[in-house]
Amino acid sequence: MSPVEQETDSLSSLEHRIQQAVQLVARLRAEKEAALEEAAVARTEVARLTEQVRTLESERKQVRHRIEKLLGQIDQLSEA
Repeated sequence: MSPVEQETDSLSSLEHRIQQAVQLVARLRAEKEAALEEAAVARTEVARLTEQVRTLESERKQVRHRIEKLLGQIDQLSEA
């Protein structure tokens, strides 16, 4: 193989490796964007579920208070 052919092969090889690197970078950027979007959706869902838990805990506390009040009234009827 002549020096010119070797140089051409080396250049072709380098070009191919650079193209692969560019494709890899593009794919990784797309994956990163998808992951960031997925994380944002997950954070929104966590916030929604956290608020739902707070609401349910508040409702449970109110129901417990009402039941305790009713039980107190039943106790008063039993004593009378």
